[in-house]
Amino acid sequence: MSGHNKWSTIKRKKGALDAKRSKIFSKIIKDITIAVRESGPDPDGNPRLRLAIANAKGASMPKETLQRAINKGTDKDAASLFETTYEGKGPHGIAIFVECTTDNQQRTISNIRAHFNKHGGELGTNGSLAYLFERKGVFIIPKGDLVHDEFEMELIDAGAEDISLEEDTFTVTTAMEDFGVMMKKLEALSVEPESASLHRIPKNSITLDEDSTRKALRLIEILEEDEDTQNVFHNLEITDEMADKLS
Repeated sequence: MSGHNKWSTIKRKKGALDAKRSKIFSKIIKDITIAVRESGPDPDGNPRLRLAIANAKGASMPKETLQRAINKGTDKDAASLFETTYEGKGPHGIAIFVECTTDNQQRTISNIRAHFNKHGGELGTNGSLAYLFERKGVFIIPKGDLVHDEFEMELIDAGAEDISLEEDTFTVTTAMEDFGVMMKKLEALSVEPESASLHRIPKNSITLDEDSTRKALRLIEILEEDEDTQNVFHNLEITDEMADKLS
């Protein structure tokens, strides 16, 4: 019986990882589709497509899947995809910013509103919370054989505002206007990031008690799992002490 339970646990964990991997692929495929639709299938002349392809490689997307995504961008169905954002308050007033890519805006807004209402939040009007966030470039880069000090100097030269190294992975933050400069620097250094994207970083964070934090995180998780969601940003701070309680 214990063996069965162990296998069930493994299957649950594998299922969760597979679901997460599938969601990541879905997001990247949508990015590729829109990039191709906007500026064509040649990555040399399409910076957004180059970025999406880099993210696909960083996520270990199979070449066949990547090529299908590029081909999909030239199909007539690609014209129905568009990007949209939603802003709302979560439990106890945390600010939540949701970026979506959808082929059916009515479905998307209906689902996003339902998620907020069901989990103690409220969907607001566009622009009502955007001022609480700053757009920043965020790069996740495996350390590999990179020499820390030398690499850090190259990144600072390209506009890095913050550089941290944890568990053999660099996290690099830039101003939004320096995002392209950093991409070019990494290409020149033949460094392939695991991911590179524009994030909405909160100017100020909110801390809550354990029960409220769990409720807020549940809403964030539900929003992230929605099929049309690309990114969810919020101003809830999880301290080390709170992370220990939640684990």
